[in-house]
Amino acid sequence: MQARMKNPAMILGAMEPIQALYKSIHQGGVAPATLELVHLRASQINGCSACVDSGTKSARKSGETEERLAAVVAWREAPYFTDAERAALALAEAATRLADRSDPVPDEIWDAAAGHYDEKQLAAIVLMIAVTNLFNRLNATTHQVAGAWG
Repeated sequence: MQARMKNPAMILGAMEPIQALYKSIHQGGVAPATLELVHLRASQINGCSACVDSGTKSARKSGETEERLAAVVAWREAPYFTDAERAALALAEAATRLADRSDPVPDEIWDAAAGHYDEKQLAAIVLMIAVTNLFNRLNATTHQVAGAWG
């Protein structure tokens, strides 16, 4: 596979502001492992091989286990995740699949996440989902190659 073009965020000089968003996300008080899982699940849903690849590598560097990484795609059936992580993963799925239902993020999903995370932490999770979806769309559209950016 060959990329159609460089990542648009790099072409237009948008990487610095995006990195500032990541810095904000990581100051939200959510465990880095949870943020990595959220990133990975959204990227799996969107079929972004570059983000699945980089997200898996980043999660490993942060100490994530192979068992958990392999099970993210089937997190509901896997015994490896805490209730808080499950709530974050459910929120990631709902906020990534906005067009799948008339009420994209139902109160049940939101309330479950809000039961585990305060407002600042929820803001970090929602922003991580949004930034991940941004990159997924850029990468999938332009055929960014998995492993090409480290």
